[in-house]
Amino acid sequence: MNRRRALLAAGLGTPLILIVLVILLTTAAVAALGRDQQARLNSQAAQKTACTRNNTDTTVDTAAVTEQVQAVLSGSHAKASKPAQGLERPQEQIPNAKIIQEEGEARRVPPRGQVIAIATALQESRLRNLSSGDRDSLGLFQQRPSWGTPEQRQDPRRASRKFYSRLLKVKGWQQLPLTEAAQKVQRSGFPDAYAQWEPLATALQHALTNTPAGDGGDGNDQQQTDAAALVALFGHTSCGQTDTSRDDSDGSKFGKIPAGARPDGYQIPADAPPQVRTALRWALDQLGTPYQWGGTCTNPHGKNPTERCDCSSLMQRAYGVAGVKLTRTTYTQVREGRSVSVNVLKPGDLLFTHDGPKGPGHVGMYMGHGLIVHAPQTGDVVRVTKLAAWKRGIVAARRLIN
Repeated sequence: MNRRRALLAAGLGTPLILIVLVILLTTAAVAALGRDQQARLNSQAAQKTACTRNNTDTTVDTAAVTEQVQAVLSGSHAKASKPAQGLERPQEQIPNAKIIQEEGEARRVPPRGQVIAIATALQESRLRNLSSGDRDSLGLFQQRPSWGTPEQRQDPRRASRKFYSRLLKVKGWQQLPLTEAAQKVQRSGFPDAYAQWEPLATALQHALTNTPAGDGGDGNDQQQTDAAALVALFGHTSCGQTDTSRDDSDGSKFGKIPAGARPDGYQIPADAPPQVRTALRWALDQLGTPYQWGGTCTNPHGKNPTERCDCSSLMQRAYGVAGVKLTRTTYTQVREGRSVSVNVLKPGDLLFTHDGPKGPGHVGMYMGHGLIVHAPQTGDVVRVTKLAAWKRGIVAARRLIN
């Protein structure tokens, strides 16, 4: 009898164990689904928050900034029809910003470096030449005694030159986020605070560059150009914008594009992946720099020809800034990423032409809107070309970032 009961218990035990296992697995699956759902909700909330924050951070009325710059530099005491947030004391702030921009130009510091300097001064002093500050800090950049005497630190031109001399010594400063580049120079206790001034600093740099002292100008055409350049340089646009990462344009709408010029009205597509936007932004910063066959593209604006760009080093360097490793030559780059049709291009795609026995001999980066940025050949400069001029000669298209 005991043996029979034992066998019966064993027979009943197996189904019970299976039932328990099924219940446990079902419970785990339900919990996993719940976590996935919560993760999706958290992700959506994070994206919404980021979108709201980006809209706030990038809100700058470039027309108002340009108007105020023109009024001050022309000697007028008139205020802009719309107040420019951050320029509450334009008669004091704009001349100081002009000095920073002029000192940058005198030292051939690229626009990006001038923006970093202006943004730093906005954060440190609101572009005012302060005679006091935190502990022993003084001047536009709130420099400490190690930067010079009190008189030197309160000399806007000398202080600007000192800032640029230290910035230019920072390895790879052009590829760093503004906050990181500024922090390596200033060593602030609040490094993230620099970021909030990037849009205004960019608008100021463009307005100051295009408004010589003493020349008010009407500025109507330039305001739109500055706004477009601001977006093209830093890739800021409003959230919820129509998807522009894929288009069928051939670039014809842009008309004639001068060598080394940024096409009027072009904007880096806001919905392109961040790494693509970074790569495009960096490549466009090199417009107008001379082509150099075999050049490393490590300092395209410098005097050393070997540090300028050829077609493949421009691609390698632009994507390298975005954290994407790319091999050096067109012959190997054509095997990077995955192949895509020329009829479904997206910003950041690499386009190859001039096929030869070893493979394609030329490469450019698709910008969206039917435009390509590339370094053409000896005697030319980094420039933007329309897709219409390339389409028949394209032998391969590769996508590095989905």
